[in-house]
Amino acid sequence: MEIKKEHYFLQTDLAGMEQRFRTHLINSIGGFKSLALIGSIDKAGQSNLAVFNSIVHLGAHPPLIGCIVRPDSVERHTLSNILEAGYYTINHVNEAIYKQAHQTSARYPKTQSEFEAVGLHEEYKNDFAAPFVKESSIQLGVMFKEKLDIVLNGTTLLVGEIVCIYYPEHCLLQDGHMDLEAAGSITCSGLDTYYGVKRLSRLSYAKPDTLPREVD
Repeated sequence: MEIKKEHYFLQTDLAGMEQRFRTHLINSIGGFKSLALIGSIDKAGQSNLAVFNSIVHLGAHPPLIGCIVRPDSVERHTLSNILEAGYYTINHVNEAIYKQAHQTSARYPKTQSEFEAVGLHEEYKNDFAAPFVKESSIQLGVMFKEKLDIVLNGTTLLVGEIVCIYYPEHCLLQDGHMDLEAAGSITCSGLDTYYGVKRLSRLSYAKPDTLPREVD
């Protein structure tokens, strides 16, 4: 068996890298990320749609979900809308819409809705105050709960509580597990590379001195 030579970067290497190279490296080296479109609207009725790859599960009881917003060196319409209105949506991205989702990262003016700009459609359900993405298979309605500023790099962690979930019936398994492969949800690496998902297996709950087994 051929042993490949190990390559590495040390802290001094990272500090001396060309900025864009380092950004691509650090953005991708953390692994695959949750990918979603966040829909929001201000009190004047101007909608906004933005792709996020920093969605993170924070807890199930209560059902909390977080996302990281980058420093406000430019206008952050999603952040300002959420703080103003208090509600937003998180919509899974699938293969049919990933190019449109990517395009929402362009810096459109606040007066232009990204829904219209990229060819996606707003969907309002059951009097929820923020727009869902009609083309998304799994849609979450979220109520803003807390804003945590990360002083170290100027980013912000937004914490929200999931208050409603819309999904295809065939994707929900009997034990509550959501089959994201069946829903067509995709993932990403870095800021511009997208991947489909394929389940390898689902394993039993890990216990000491017991090997995991595959479960349906």
